[in-house]
Amino acid sequence: MAVFIAICFAQELHAVDPNRTISQYRRESWGLERGFVGGAVSSIAQTADGYLWIGTAKGLIRFDGMGFRIYQQSPMSIPIGPVQGLVADSQSNLWILLENTKILRYHDGKFDQGRNEAEVGITSLGRARDGSALLSSLTLGPLGYGAGSFKVLSTPEASSGPASPSVTNDELSSRLSWATGVATHRLAKPSTAVVAVVETTDGLIWLGTSDRGLFYLKGGRVYHVPQGVDDGRINCLLPMENGELWIGTDKGVLRWAGSTLTREGMPSEIRNTQILSGIRDRDGNIWMGTGHGLVRLNSHGVSYDNGATVQSGLAVNSLFEDREGDIWIGTTQGIERLRDSPFVSYAIAKGSPQESGGPVYVDGEGRTWFAPLDGGLHWLKDGHIESVSAAGLDKDVVYSITGSGDEVWVGRQRGGLTQLRIRNGGLETKTYTQAEGLPQDSVYAVNRNRDGSVWAGTLSGGVSELRGGKFTSYTTANGLPSNNVTSMAEGSDETMWFATPVGLTSLSGGRWRNYTETEGLPSRDINCLFEDSTHVLWIGTTSGLAFLVSNAVHVPRDVPPSLQEQVFGIAEDRIGWLWVATSNHVLRVKRDSVLSGKIQEEDVREYGLADGLDGVEGIKRQRSVIADPSGRIWFSMNHGISVVDPTRAAKGGAPVLAKIDAVSVDGVPIDVAESVRIPSVRQRVTFDFSGVSLSMPERVLYRYHLDGFDRGWSAPVAAREAVYTNLDPGSYTFRVIASNSEGVWNRDGPSLNLTIVPAFYQTNWFLLLCAAVVATVAWAVYQWHVGQVTARMDIQFIERLSERTRIARELHDTLLQSFQGLILHFQTARDMLPKDPAEAGKSLDTALESADQAMVEGRNAIYDIRGSTLVDDDLAHTITSLGDELRASRAGAISPNFSVVEEGTAKPLDPIFRDDVYHIVREALRNSFKHSEAQNIEAEITYGKRLLRVRIRDDGKGIDRKVLEEGERAGHWGLPGMRERAKRISGQLAVWSEPGVGTEVELNLPGSLVYESASSQLLLRFFRRNGTRDKS
Repeated sequence: MAVFIAICFAQELHAVDPNRTISQYRRESWGLERGFVGGAVSSIAQTADGYLWIGTAKGLIRFDGMGFRIYQQSPMSIPIGPVQGLVADSQSNLWILLENTKILRYHDGKFDQGRNEAEVGITSLGRARDGSALLSSLTLGPLGYGAGSFKVLSTPEASSGPASPSVTNDELSSRLSWATGVATHRLAKPSTAVVAVVETTDGLIWLGTSDRGLFYLKGGRVYHVPQGVDDGRINCLLPMENGELWIGTDKGVLRWAGSTLTREGMPSEIRNTQILSGIRDRDGNIWMGTGHGLVRLNSHGVSYDNGATVQSGLAVNSLFEDREGDIWIGTTQGIERLRDSPFVSYAIAKGSPQESGGPVYVDGEGRTWFAPLDGGLHWLKDGHIESVSAAGLDKDVVYSITGSGDEVWVGRQRGGLTQLRIRNGGLETKTYTQAEGLPQDSVYAVNRNRDGSVWAGTLSGGVSELRGGKFTSYTTANGLPSNNVTSMAEGSDETMWFATPVGLTSLSGGRWRNYTETEGLPSRDINCLFEDSTHVLWIGTTSGLAFLVSNAVHVPRDVPPSLQEQVFGIAEDRIGWLWVATSNHVLRVKRDSVLSGKIQEEDVREYGLADGLDGVEGIKRQRSVIADPSGRIWFSMNHGISVVDPTRAAKGGAPVLAKIDAVSVDGVPIDVAESVRIPSVRQRVTFDFSGVSLSMPERVLYRYHLDGFDRGWSAPVAAREAVYTNLDPGSYTFRVIASNSEGVWNRDGPSLNLTIVPAFYQTNWFLLLCAAVVATVAWAVYQWHVGQVTARMDIQFIERLSERTRIARELHDTLLQSFQGLILHFQTARDMLPKDPAEAGKSLDTALESADQAMVEGRNAIYDIRGSTLVDDDLAHTITSLGDELRASRAGAISPNFSVVEEGTAKPLDPIFRDDVYHIVREALRNSFKHSEAQNIEAEITYGKRLLRVRIRDDGKGIDRKVLEEGERAGHWGLPGMRERAKRISGQLAVWSEPGVGTEVELNLPGSLVYESASSQLLLRFFRRNGTRDKS
């Protein structure tokens, strides 16, 4: 409740405009045809949450601005019966007085039905000055309610007593006694039914009865006011701020001024009229409901209701002013509302409300001069319209109106320039035409300067200055871009500005200067000009708004589309806002924001028919939008003329109270408390919210934000729900705020905590478990990989050992035996030399041949035992070195050309496979160098992502087809050995050869095996550190 009070009084709120007649308010009615089923309305109240409550013959109804809802005590109970009275107190209680004299208290969404003596036999409800509830009980007398309990305000000794005969015989008292079970001899003073209870500024509690007149409570005693009410029947009581009390009866209004009841001082219009209800609004206007309509009293006098209530002859049973300043009227057939719209509109002519307006001007006496588009001149003052027929003005079309003091100047379609003065109740006129020096009689724009001169812009004759009774004319020959002048303005530095269909022109010190699109205008076709209080010249063109500062034209940035339409009129109010009429809009724009180029949403306000306008289309006339001396802004529109008071239009209004109504998860509603918990398996969360605005609910906008998800507030939306899908587990806070029809945001919106409860697989424990599983699997895979690598290395070591054992055996069986045979030959030759030199020589020749064979066998053995110690990580370099070595071994023979080609990015080879690759390549190269008789030998290495390919090709004599088919040459093991090595390391070896063409050997190996991996490198470094790798 404290928050609501702070919000309400933070704004300067007003009641409806007291300067208007009742018929000039915006009226809206609800009956059966619009969904209001309550019938006759007895009472109206508004609770702190903004809802309007209506007591009717059919029960209790709540209105949220959008629709009506009949209330019942609980979902399964029947609706509440007829309601006699309603009061909302300062403790957020709504008190409901039922027809059977029982009361209900509505608080925090729940109804409490009274059952003790203080809560039955209640005949009236009221509100004390401190905001607490006042009640009147048949048995206990006046009651107050505070701190959760009732308090009897009168003492039994002073107020109770036997009922008077007039009461016991009264039909109403008998009915109440039967309905409540309260014996009539126990009735407390005033010993009859009280129909109205109020408190005045002096602290007295006043009781108005249905048949015994007026009573008041003072010092615990109830006193009777003996005279004044003729038949004793009081309908309503209305306390005044000056301490007076107004009493509404069937025979008019009485006034208690401190000592007696009197009709003196009461307006004659209400002295003898049946008064059923009354209120005093926040601005001091007094509203009274009569048996035949509504009456308003203020300093302007008495205003009668010419609306539906009078025409239908409906009685006004109740009146209420809501927190937005609107007046609610309860009648016998429904409920009505009077709303203070920003604009008041006037029809141009009687019986022709759709007639288009023209130029408008307000003189110093408060007369509003206006001229319809189809002709004539009129003025409006105090709601009265006068037509001007002097000088033939009633038969001519007036294009422009201006003036100063008691002068009014008009530009006419055919009659030239006319001056008017109202003196001694009459109208004096003087007209200037071509006969007096005006270049043309069609004057479209008129401007009276501060020095008294008058400028007249014509349709095709240029512009003329009237000074001292003489005209000085200017045309295109002098510097005007066009002889058609559509608008004029005098600058603060006495510069004259002229608008034409082909650009803007200034005249200062006898010098002319023109502005077109080249200088920045959005369009050269200009409709209107206006210089504001800061000396900025505003330019309305056919393509939107522009302004001129320091002789430079600027077009506002980031303006709404409505300001990019044709601009027909511009005016400024006293608080620095611009009022603009375009081809389809009426707008209020914050001037400073437009100048700075930083226009916010709240800096532009559009007005429409709901704001009191009869139309929103502007008209092309000079001064179709003007500010009058009192600060009001007048608009001449396609449907009449309208006026707005900027101080009231900018009041802001009461902020909208937003609330979160419901939350649903996957379409299923859930209980809304301070916090909501939902499982993460749910996919769609919907927040339903609303904002209570009784005045213009259709203009309420919302912004929402989900803390923990949204980066900022949403854009303003009219929708009343927000939907989120697939929210991650965590804590969130949903917030919503609302703005009223004037764009005022209530920043103190409600919030709701939301927790998305994670599933087990979304918790940290699950993540830790997953991490442990992954680590275990990784460790197992690592161990398996280490085992695989170790096993492969062991196999390789065994193979290497077997290979070297075989080579050692071959050395023993071949090379050593050859050397042993060579020694025997030499020994034989030595022994034979003395006896038979010829035979010794033959033996030496045989020894030399054996020596050559031993050399060949030794060289082959050395090639066979060369291993990885001769191979580095660069395969291309290794093959190049091998080729160079083979070429060098062919001393005396013609050596073929040898080259190495490398494709792709070189990658290091796993040492386990590197030696085998080397042996295969070496054997292929050795065969090419030894047997092919080639001129060119080429080695090609291709590093692919998935494959290592090595090709050895030559252009020699080729391999015999039979050898290829059998896969080997008799007595030679080169090809079979290469194939075995390739197969052992999961490779594929292919050989192609054609006799006389050449031979190609291709080795393909899977990259996943042959390329050295990071794990292999780590393992290799491990073995090297520990000296386990064979380095022999």
